[in-house]
Amino acid sequence: MTTEDSYGSSRPVHAHEAFREGVHPFQFPAEGMPAQAAYEILHSALSLDGQPGLNLASFVTTWMEPEAEQLIKDTLNKNHIDHEEYPAASLVEEACVHMLGDLFHAPDAAQVVGVATIGSSEAIMLGLLAHKWSWRKRREEAGEPTDKPNVVFGAETHVVWDKFARYFDVEMRKIPMREDRWVLSAEDVEPHIDENTIAVGAVLGTTHIGEADPIEELNDLLVRIKQEKGWDVPLHVDGASGGFIAPFAHPDLRWDFRLEQVASINASGHKYGLVYPGVGWLIFRDKSKLPEDLVFSVNYLGGAQPTYTFNFSRGSAMIQAQAYNFLRLGRTGYEDVVATMMANARYLNEQLEGTGRFEILNPGLAEPVVTFRIVGDPGFDVYHLSARLRENGWIVPAYSLPPDAESVELMRVVVRIDLNRRMIDLLLLDLLKAWDELVAEQPPTRTPAKADMWTNPQEAAGHAKARTHHARDARSTS
Repeated sequence: MTTEDSYGSSRPVHAHEAFREGVHPFQFPAEGMPAQAAYEILHSALSLDGQPGLNLASFVTTWMEPEAEQLIKDTLNKNHIDHEEYPAASLVEEACVHMLGDLFHAPDAAQVVGVATIGSSEAIMLGLLAHKWSWRKRREEAGEPTDKPNVVFGAETHVVWDKFARYFDVEMRKIPMREDRWVLSAEDVEPHIDENTIAVGAVLGTTHIGEADPIEELNDLLVRIKQEKGWDVPLHVDGASGGFIAPFAHPDLRWDFRLEQVASINASGHKYGLVYPGVGWLIFRDKSKLPEDLVFSVNYLGGAQPTYTFNFSRGSAMIQAQAYNFLRLGRTGYEDVVATMMANARYLNEQLEGTGRFEILNPGLAEPVVTFRIVGDPGFDVYHLSARLRENGWIVPAYSLPPDAESVELMRVVVRIDLNRRMIDLLLLDLLKAWDELVAEQPPTRTPAKADMWTNPQEAAGHAKARTHHARDARSTS
């Protein structure tokens, strides 16, 4: 393949200087290069990444229909915040918010308010910020101090809950996990609630185990506290993964706006909403749950428009892709897709348990996530198995649970839309092959076990830092 360089001469793209000299990662390029050369350099470097379809650590969607991809391409150049210039795109977001209000059983779907976000992390922070604001206003009106807000949640939550508490100066009342119980209970939560509690967090499908907190039980606790003590503590449901599973797999499960104290829900469109990253959703029960003074109005894009996000400019493409899925699938389509994922997860559960080598930690399957640990002591651990599977391209994370259950070490497989039965059979073959190889090896010659960097933030950060330092050292000595 040939291309034209900056002087107009035709030459093979792989003869460009960048392929001989490399690209300096700590200096802005002095000159440009042909488009094909830039593409080939980046494309070849990215081939070192794992294959998205084999990344069973991630909940994020890795496949969409060609028509959805075309719609994404059609709207890549639209800045979603420009409501005046792109009013139709903005109406699509508004329609999705009300559709989700209906899906989540809001008392009146026409009265819900909400917003599209980059993902559930932004949605959770925005939801909790609204609850902090409402709590502060109630306290001020009652003449009570507002200097000691707290938020109550369990160790099974995503790290964004910790971030919110630190970033927004809220006391974090984080309830430890127990080895005999992976989720919260009302008994665990009640002692931590007082008049300064801005919200209680519950998770519909935990990252660590794939189970759901007992949301109705927590709601009943908050109703009783409101009746007995007058503290109106809202419940925020983190439905990042389960928000697009429960309505279709467990329609009778009461976790959403059917419950009195559920004031806000977040869901990740780019997880089981089946959209590429990144899009998330924050839905409030009604407009009373979103303080008006948190919603800004700007007019410097051509017309007055409200905004309640941390970001301003953002792409419109994934919001349109979410609407595509709502129209394309509807309730029955989502039910069919979710049923397939749940069936495949159940099959994997049964096959793993049938070997006698693994214990399934979430047999109830709140969502299509399979978590398991090794039975007994075969002479190796889950970190060895994870590393050996990685040699075959599979990314199956190994990790320990949060305190006080850190002695539990496990592996997790997230069953997504593109993980079919044939792929699961191949995964099982590679897993059992890896087991047999590890059993046959002599332990003294085996690489020491270590936490898996794909799910351990400290390991990942250390790995990235080491790579950066190595690159700098190499540059400084060259």
